[in-house]
Amino acid sequence: MTDSTAGGGRQANTVLASSTFAFTICFAVWMMFAVLGIPIKKQLGLNETEFGLLAAMPVLTGSLVRVPLGIWTDRYGGRIVFFLLMLSTVIPIWLMSYATAYWHFLVLALFVGLAGGSFSVGTPYVARWFPANRKGLAMGVFGAGNSGAALTKFVAPALMAGAGGSWTIVPQVYSVAMLLTAILFWVFSASKPEHKVSASVSFSDQMKMLKDPRVWRYCQYYSVVFGGYVAMALWMTKYYIGEYGFDLKYAALLAACFSLPGGVLRALGGWASDKYGAYQTTWAVMWVCWVAFFILSYPQTQFTIATINGPQSFHLGLSPLLFTGVVFTVGIAMAVGKASVFKFIADDFSDNIGAVSGIVGLAGGLGGFILPIMFGALLDITGVRTSCFMLLYGTVCVSLVWMHFSFRKESVAYGEEVLAEHKLHQQHS
Repeated sequence: MTDSTAGGGRQANTVLASSTFAFTICFAVWMMFAVLGIPIKKQLGLNETEFGLLAAMPVLTGSLVRVPLGIWTDRYGGRIVFFLLMLSTVIPIWLMSYATAYWHFLVLALFVGLAGGSFSVGTPYVARWFPANRKGLAMGVFGAGNSGAALTKFVAPALMAGAGGSWTIVPQVYSVAMLLTAILFWVFSASKPEHKVSASVSFSDQMKMLKDPRVWRYCQYYSVVFGGYVAMALWMTKYYIGEYGFDLKYAALLAACFSLPGGVLRALGGWASDKYGAYQTTWAVMWVCWVAFFILSYPQTQFTIATINGPQSFHLGLSPLLFTGVVFTVGIAMAVGKASVFKFIADDFSDNIGAVSGIVGLAGGLGGFILPIMFGALLDITGVRTSCFMLLYGTVCVSLVWMHFSFRKESVAYGEEVLAEHKLHQQHS
């Protein structure tokens, strides 16, 4: 695909706007258990691990469908796939309000989770409307739809308060919102036949990039910046309630201080990746997360030491204000990192963005599914709430080590190749 076929005019901007709005609503629905799960946990008497599984269940299907959705987007076009995907979630969302047993919620959550696959549709759909030097920014703007995680923290508590504390109003309103969003998207979006991958390209041809080690590397990065974002977005409201004793409405508001920059500022990551390159941007993101998670990992601690004047007690721990400031910083870093990883993909796999973004999105989504369950299990086992940040700190360490050695190896190989070509040129001259 050439830049000329990519477009980039008024129609491209309309496609970007309608797709971003649709993705925001899809993400709000995908993350609704971040708030909805708290009264359901109380109603069903769930432990921490069961709550983690419930919150993460939509993330599972939203992740697993990303590869086929990315491939179908390459094949059939993003407009029709995005539209049908949204319609498929309307009824399951509505039925959520009638669920009573734990297994009812788990099963319906699987179908509601299809909304999370919208990212692997919208990313290649939007990218193909813009030239190479604007792809990073365009995908960053679209990815700002992650702010739907913050939207649900504002809307869901307000809906529940307006309904006298009943949580069933939330899935009913979300179901209607999803239907209206699908209609609006269809009206304002567009499609171009040249944006589709030729029908002669087989499934196996599209999946050959799995042999490329770069794909697996980007999967690991994305499991940190996106998987970690999803997990924290699902967990933060509950964390504020348990750690600081806030009520649901106030806890959700503070949790949005992480979710909102983690979504809205993704466009900043796209711009930074276009300007400074995907590698430098991602490297900086990982270091910021490494420092932040180290600080967040320290639990509330009381200790007493013997002094010449007798026992002296001390307290170490993050206040709500300082904690919120650090997670706000993490939200910004993850927003930038999510965009920079996809800039890697747009640069390296421009002819197969849909399939590769599906694979990388799957890895990130699976991270978002596994991490909340592990958060709950660690909390049940250790009783230490900050154990979730200890786990995230470990994942960032893996990314930093992998980035350092993989890119160093590639740089050495590239240098040797250039040197060999230079020697060969000297011999011929």
